[in-house]
Amino acid sequence: MAEEIDTSKPSIARVYDAVLGGKDNYEVDRVVADGVKRTVPHIGDVGWFNRAVLGRAVRYLAAEAGIRQFIDLGAGLPTLENTHHVAQRVNPEARVVYVDNDPIVLAHGRALLEENANTGVSSADLRDPATVLAEPAVRRLIDFDEPVGVLLVGILHHLHDDEDPKGIVDTYMSHVPAGSHLVITAFCDTGPEARAVEQTMLHLLGTGRFRTTEEITAYFDGYELLEPGVVSLPLWRPEEPVAEPLTVAQRLMAGGMARKV
Repeated sequence: MAEEIDTSKPSIARVYDAVLGGKDNYEVDRVVADGVKRTVPHIGDVGWFNRAVLGRAVRYLAAEAGIRQFIDLGAGLPTLENTHHVAQRVNPEARVVYVDNDPIVLAHGRALLEENANTGVSSADLRDPATVLAEPAVRRLIDFDEPVGVLLVGILHHLHDDEDPKGIVDTYMSHVPAGSHLVITAFCDTGPEARAVEQTMLHLLGTGRFRTTEEITAYFDGYELLEPGVVSLPLWRPEEPVAEPLTVAQRLMAGGMARKV
């Protein structure tokens, strides 16, 4: 597996790991992370806001919406409180498939999940839904006759406009039944500071398209957008009071959840 890992180019998953202070990254990834930190020193907090929303969303889906199976697209490297940890704490029978095309994610994911029969990992590219949906782990664990939690957490900003992110979202949602839920978080264009981070990411990583709240909300067109809509991550169903006005870091990502009816 190691020979398949290209350490000459930054990896989205490894840059994210570096931002969170992890160890599964290389110098080329840390260059990107450091560049972003120079623009927004508290970018590491943004990563944790994103993980926190993932946890709140998955807990709601498992505990209140009755979702028992999840496809986590663009999952990144395993860290604390992964989707299966949260879901299986609510329902030990919950099934989770992680999808990420970075080989280091596949290696770490398989090592982490090899003893968990209800969790699988796929190295397919989420931009190719037909391949993802035909993957052995997906076919083994996901019953498309039952509602599915489709998670696109912190990933759609890495798809360029010409890759049709909305079309990709709709393709996945077309394969899941009514009662399924869609969770999306993404970098949000909230002003000059956000646009400066966008330019840094595009220059150093080649991806990182910051979209407006309206553009992110449009991903949910055709589905029932649940309260509180698309908002800055700390404001999405917080478990404790959030002081306002929000900081730049708190406003750097937005997200929401919708139900297929």
